[in-house]
Amino acid sequence: MNYDSSMQEMTYAGSARLTFIKKTYAHLAGAILAFVALETVLLRTITEQQIMSVFGGSSWSLLIVMLAFWGASYVATMLAQSDSAPAIQYLGLGLYVVAESLIFLPILYVATHYMKDPNLIPAAGALTLCVFAGLTISVFVTGKDYSFLAPALSVGSMLIFGLIICSMIFGFSLGLIFSFAMVGFMSAYILYETSQVMLNFPTNKHVAAALMLFSSVATLFFYILRILMAFSSRD
Repeated sequence: MNYDSSMQEMTYAGSARLTFIKKTYAHLAGAILAFVALETVLLRTITEQQIMSVFGGSSWSLLIVMLAFWGASYVATMLAQSDSAPAIQYLGLGLYVVAESLIFLPILYVATHYMKDPNLIPAAGALTLCVFAGLTISVFVTGKDYSFLAPALSVGSMLIFGLIICSMIFGFSLGLIFSFAMVGFMSAYILYETSQVMLNFPTNKHVAAALMLFSSVATLFFYILRILMAFSSRD
């Protein structure tokens, strides 16, 4: 009797985890599509002068913009992770997608209007999805738990945050080596987050899990695009 009960619990747990995983990646796909659609609209309606008025001022104004973005990201994450009504969780995911769309405007505008290669953005998107898919498949095939990466990722995030803040305050550029390092760092983050989705993430928090993965995918895309733009500008 105890054996049958245990088997039923394991079957239920496995079914709940599988449903959670499906919902997580469906919501991730929805967030990516919403991001693409929103960026398409913004790039067709927002002028260069409007972008420069927000992002092209002093290093201090850019710092304020970035702090506002991180604040919005924090609020969005809290909403998505809350135990409130599903509408509140979706509000968090939607807020994060909007915040990412706005913060991506400058680099996407430059890639669209000032770079010689019109395929830069599609190429960056395709490379990002390939890297993400490869990392995701490797985690699900091996079943490995990457929770051991958490301390290193936490420390690394704080160091990167400090470096970005310093670059804004003191006006130095974070070059190509930093972009490559960030691609590696975000790949490690995706390994960790994917293993959390597969093994440890609460099965009733698929919206929060989708936001977590979307954040990493978007950041990975940003730095892959920076790398491609850097190489394109040298041609």
